[in-house]
Amino acid sequence: MKIITLSREYGAGGHSIGTEVAKRLGIEFYDKDIIAGVARESGIDESLIASKGEEISTAESIIRAITPISYDQKDLIFETERNVIIDIAKKGPCVILGRCADILLKEAGLDTLNVFLYADTASRMKRVGELIGSDNEALIQKTIKKRDHDRHSYYTYFTYQKWGDYKNYNLMLDTGALGYEKCIDIICEAAKN
Repeated sequence: MKIITLSREYGAGGHSIGTEVAKRLGIEFYDKDIIAGVARESGIDESLIASKGEEISTAESIIRAITPISYDQKDLIFETERNVIIDIAKKGPCVILGRCADILLKEAGLDTLNVFLYADTASRMKRVGELIGSDNEALIQKTIKKRDHDRHSYYTYFTYQKWGDYKNYNLMLDTGALGYEKCIDIICEAAKN
């Protein structure tokens, strides 16, 4: 069985789907656990790691592209995340949510099933509204836009790849059209082959 990496648009159900895939396959699911591992390895406070999680500003991305790379705290956190993710994956099949795991494990030469989850705007707005406990459409749209922007910037900054580009994934699933159960079935079946 392969190591499964899940990348996702905000509100596409990545955490719910990943948790259920891991449960059905009898393997571990890693999301926030990675933050705890990074904190242990780096000595950096978990709350700081969580706040730096998938956030890179557009300005930081531009500066990195045109100037020599300076080794700051975000780079230290990312390098430590890389090591933690690779160590986790080397232990055997598991599901890893986000954190550029698709590219990191590919670069490490590990056998992965890389999945990207996306959904239509209406499905995502409904899900995010439930997550943040609001029916304010402007707030929900703003939240989705910010989280997707942060993920895109983070992924691009550290991998030099385009987040959501089909070339980086084995499967791209529309959770809004297919529903969570069908996506879970497809991922589980693909992971076994």
